[in-house]
Amino acid sequence: MNPQFRKKIAFHTLGCKLNFAETSTIARSFPADEFERVPASQKADICIINTCSVTDVADRKCRQAIKKFINRSPGAFIVVAGCYAQLKPEEIASIPGVDLVMGINERFDIAAYIRNADKKGKAEIHSCELSPADNFIHSYSAGDRTRSFLKVQDGCDYKCTYCTIPMARGKSRNPGISSLVEEAGSIASTGVKEIVLTGVNTGDFGKSTGESFISLLRELVRVDGIERYRISSIEPNLLTDELVELCASEPKIMPHFHIPLQSGSDKILGLMRRRYKRELFTKRIGIIRKNIPLAGIGADVIIGFPGESGEDFNDTYNFLDDMPLSYLHVFPFSERPGTIAATLPEKVTGSEKERRSHLLISMSQRKASGFRKLNTGAITTVLFENVRNNGMISGFTGNYIRVEYPWNGDLAGQIRTVKLTDESPSGHMNVELK
Repeated sequence: MNPQFRKKIAFHTLGCKLNFAETSTIARSFPADEFERVPASQKADICIINTCSVTDVADRKCRQAIKKFINRSPGAFIVVAGCYAQLKPEEIASIPGVDLVMGINERFDIAAYIRNADKKGKAEIHSCELSPADNFIHSYSAGDRTRSFLKVQDGCDYKCTYCTIPMARGKSRNPGISSLVEEAGSIASTGVKEIVLTGVNTGDFGKSTGESFISLLRELVRVDGIERYRISSIEPNLLTDELVELCASEPKIMPHFHIPLQSGSDKILGLMRRRYKRELFTKRIGIIRKNIPLAGIGADVIIGFPGESGEDFNDTYNFLDDMPLSYLHVFPFSERPGTIAATLPEKVTGSEKERRSHLLISMSQRKASGFRKLNTGAITTVLFENVRNNGMISGFTGNYIRVEYPWNGDLAGQIRTVKLTDESPSGHMNVELK
């Protein structure tokens, strides 16, 4: 096809790293001789929005993004796909200007489906059936010379009372280790140095193939060209001693653990139907600190869950304050239709959730600053990113400290040994190259 007749196509992703891996895979399915990919900020002929639905805020951001694309490109063919589309297809279809709504599975066939599609007067909902337990669609992100997100697992068998993800994603499933090793080799051939392993419940890898997450890691570190592996997140009950010991002994696995704790109150953990009590989290943190003293450790926390009294919150606050964490991700409880949590009594008011969230965000900032100071003077490595911001180039250490250095384009995509010197005005760390 003549390049001047190629359709311009824009992609927009909301939500988690897993969604970014899947959007990249969808984008690669569009033949370059027929479609020209343009930034999401530009006018396009086709706009594909891959959505998230983990909170009501995520739903709202999705609706805002949809309307923004429609206003920017009023004649464009608008496709909305992903978790929000899976859970609320009719709601999305009712937005004027949307042409096609596709669920979790169907979005990977968008290229074949819309090649000759014309603008519609009314949105079409194209089969939003959940994946069977044995259906895993491979995905990884490409186009970033720094890192790639590799999907190793999908779905979840946990039944946490606040979560809609099992409704959107289906049962836990994964491919075999050999296929993921092959994908890692393909990623390495592009010059990417770091792979972030992603999934809905990443540590649950192996359930559908009789393998294990630690076996996957042991095979992946043997792939030539990839120098770093980072685990996106892992449940406390799946973070084993053996896994921590492997991270401590294998330089290719980054000393960074992001752990979804959700509450520091055993009462609230019970109401959430989490699979552990806070004592297990304490033990996991202790084992990490014993084996990897300067590991980066972050935790997700949900604030204002139904039934969380002031005493329960204080219990969580004091518990977290005592934990040697490097940062927190704080989420005010979001009521999701169809979940058990939506039916629970003793709701916490919006203003009280906001107050509690601010307290934990302040704690997170204090812990992050303390962790940076603890690392001052350390000699470590940084993978620099190809982004210029205020005359600086930045990147992450293995233990997830963002650093910055005066712009030098030759550093982009490179892993360099540095000395961490002090905190920068931006809240990152300055470094000296070694």
